[in-house]
Amino acid sequence: MSDKPDLNLDVDFGNFNVPEHHAFDAGYGITEDTVRYICDVKNDPEWIRDFRLRALKTFQEKPLPTHWATEDLNNIEFEKIRYYLANSQEPKRTWEEVPDDVKRTFERLGIPEKERKFLAGVEAQFDSEAAYSNVKEELAKEGVIFVGSTEGLQKHPEVFRKWFGKVIPTGDNKFSALNSAVFSGGSFIYIPPGVKVKHPLQAYFRINAENFGQFERTLIIADEGAEVMYMEGCTAPRFGTVTLHSAVVELVACKGAKIQYITVQNWSPNVFNLVTKRALALEEAEVKWIDCNIGSRLTMKYPGVVLKGRKARGEVISIALANNGQHQDTGAKMVHAADETTSNIISKSISIGNGRASYRGLVHIPRHLKGCKNNTECDALLISPESRTDTYPAIVVRGQGNSVQHEASVSKVSAEQIFYMQQRGLSEAQAMSLSVNGFVNDLVSQFPLEYSIELKRLIDLEMEGSVG
Repeated sequence: MSDKPDLNLDVDFGNFNVPEHHAFDAGYGITEDTVRYICDVKNDPEWIRDFRLRALKTFQEKPLPTHWATEDLNNIEFEKIRYYLANSQEPKRTWEEVPDDVKRTFERLGIPEKERKFLAGVEAQFDSEAAYSNVKEELAKEGVIFVGSTEGLQKHPEVFRKWFGKVIPTGDNKFSALNSAVFSGGSFIYIPPGVKVKHPLQAYFRINAENFGQFERTLIIADEGAEVMYMEGCTAPRFGTVTLHSAVVELVACKGAKIQYITVQNWSPNVFNLVTKRALALEEAEVKWIDCNIGSRLTMKYPGVVLKGRKARGEVISIALANNGQHQDTGAKMVHAADETTSNIISKSISIGNGRASYRGLVHIPRHLKGCKNNTECDALLISPESRTDTYPAIVVRGQGNSVQHEASVSKVSAEQIFYMQQRGLSEAQAMSLSVNGFVNDLVSQFPLEYSIELKRLIDLEMEGSVG
């Protein structure tokens, strides 16, 4: 195998699927029977069963968001989606045990190679359940837990139940309620006090089936003084029908802990990517989201940090690329809830063709706090005359002794710059790609090397056909 890191993020690399063979299928549509079927096949404890049924009622009662993206959300026909598909309830611990068709899928995506090269643990989810889950032996000896959400709630209930659903309540929004009713898969990670995981943990989420919804639930807890980096990648085949991805991610960084959560999503253009991600940072803790959104028909994602403890720090670094027929509605939320807390938001978006990119942010500092700081930067680049960008920052600062700054810019690729590079022998597409990579380079450099190389390559691929 090649020594070059390769996360296989080509635009069409994930556009394949294998024949469906499911031992467990909840059928189409979401009813109480659907939820009970999921509870039964997953052997859920009674408190989870009650949690799911209450969430279903909340989902049914809550309307779709009416203040943005309404026209596209109305295209989701919930009764035509399958909410649970799986072959097995137990993930395999060795790669050789994974079923052949699933194994070939993940081998084509490069999962085992990445694990051998630079990862401390891997989870690979296929439709509703993890097909493979493994953590390095030396980490397990230190007390690190890295399993699927089902295994987490069944084998580690004392830790799991303490924080599950506490960072993101079921009723936060319609799609968090939907996830709470039918969640399956996702990661449960616990890092014991003082343990610093040197190499990344990674989960890979693969949608294979048509007319399907993937609803993973991830909970990461870094105990006092612990440190961890978690990376997730996502792909799906290109279908003519709607595919729904609606995850919930909860992070808990205890006193002095550090969590870095990196996402690279390269969904096919039939995917509605509607996720809720939030972190709780206690005293002197640090949470950093690094978020890259490429592909999908509509993405609505706003990672947030509740800065609960004194001197807690939160950061969101995001890149969104919207091509023809795509709307990337992304942003960040920072809620300051203690003195001397610091937050930083840096967002860059690129709109190509008739693509639309929106930044939607929230920064809240209440009256009684002192010594809080926030920096927000939103920069957008338009490639074509019909490209669109919107910025909706909401910054609420009360009281005195706090510092907030906000900067936003919208620019177009300079015709003079493109002309100059063409005179140096570059094609128009190469010149455009170089300009775009230069626009995001300061953010891409913060991604791990294995991701930054592929992100630049993916931008090159997206720019092909965007000119002329």
